[in-house]
Amino acid sequence: MNPPLTRYIRELLRATTLVLSVAVQWGAQAQVAPSAVEAARYTSLHAAAFRGDVVQLQRLAATGADLNATDGHGRTPLHVATFAQQRDAIRVLAKAGAALDRLENDRYDAVTIAAVAGDDATLKTLLQLGASARQTTSRYEGTALIAAAHLGHVGVVRQLIKAGAPLDHVNNLHWTALIESIVLGDGGERHQATLVALVDAGASLQLTDREGRTPLQLAQARGFTAMVKKLELGQGR
Repeated sequence: MNPPLTRYIRELLRATTLVLSVAVQWGAQAQVAPSAVEAARYTSLHAAAFRGDVVQLQRLAATGADLNATDGHGRTPLHVATFAQQRDAIRVLAKAGAALDRLENDRYDAVTIAAVAGDDATLKTLLQLGASARQTTSRYEGTALIAAAHLGHVGVVRQLIKAGAPLDHVNNLHWTALIESIVLGDGGERHQATLVALVDAGASLQLTDREGRTPLQLAQARGFTAMVKKLELGQGR
């Protein structure tokens, strides 16, 4: 390998590692599930949603309780039910008229909450009820698809693609879902499968990161051979 290219790859890896560290630290603090203390203090719809008490939810909805009331983090009963994976509660709330696409204080909707959790079953329920896979969410101005690609939740990624999630949305880190599967992935089977799903769905191979690096260049720099092969095949179409 020639020296200029070696230096380029070394600098790329250093920059990628720094951004990865910042992004992971930020991401770890961004989505806040109800704590045990908060859950113990919940009343009315929030308490019933957290427990999955569909009978109480139905009673409260019938008496005119505010279906979109929020807790201290801006979480509605639907957000709480999503965090708690209470799918029957989600169905009851949706049928009663709860907003499916509302954002909580950290700008997460229920779809992105389920996506980050890798919760295929809850995501399927939300999408079947009419929740959107297309919203811009989180402080990263990203999407549920970007979040799922970052984490290698390939089942979620496939569901979101099928539901019409924007393949080439660029977040405020200047990354797409495809780029995040590389720069925030580990190059293992889950992230490889995520990348394959995105490429096969038609995600752009030409959109670059903030420094002008393509997905192929990023995969090459990280030594992700399987990803490199898939990207090279995709460019040859």
